[in-house]
Amino acid sequence: MKKQHIKLTAEDCEILEKKLSKETLTAKVRKRILGLQALDRGLSFQAAQKEVKVSAITLSNWAKKYKLSRLEFLEDKPRCGRPIVLDGELRAKVTALACSETPQGYARWSLRLLADRLVELEICEKISHTDVGRILKKVNFNLIENDSGV
Repeated sequence: MKKQHIKLTAEDCEILEKKLSKETLTAKVRKRILGLQALDRGLSFQAAQKEVKVSAITLSNWAKKYKLSRLEFLEDKPRCGRPIVLDGELRAKVTALACSETPQGYARWSLRLLADRLVELEICEKISHTDVGRILKKVNFNLIENDSGV
């Protein structure tokens, strides 16, 4: 007799099938659903591991989480940590400012000058020149090559 690690309710099975039919499902959630379904069919952790391509320990953890919180564990809970300060909108504004005309008396933008101007224009409350440099580096922006304002 096979040991069934979890037994999905009929309602949970229906919910999982609906989720699987969605195209916008993340790979992480899809694997978790497939793992639950494999364990529900009575597969051992080792057999389900080969089918879902995750470790047996991971499957065991998913089974425990399902027993505790049902389908809530499919989506990750918000993680603690520092909130994102440099969002996409701010990054776009930094890049746009770096592409704009330089201030009177300057041949080209410097990272410190950009950081000071962003605060002066109240685009952000504070930003360091190193953050400005990281933003511009991610978009392959070079202040020396772009000193003409284009």
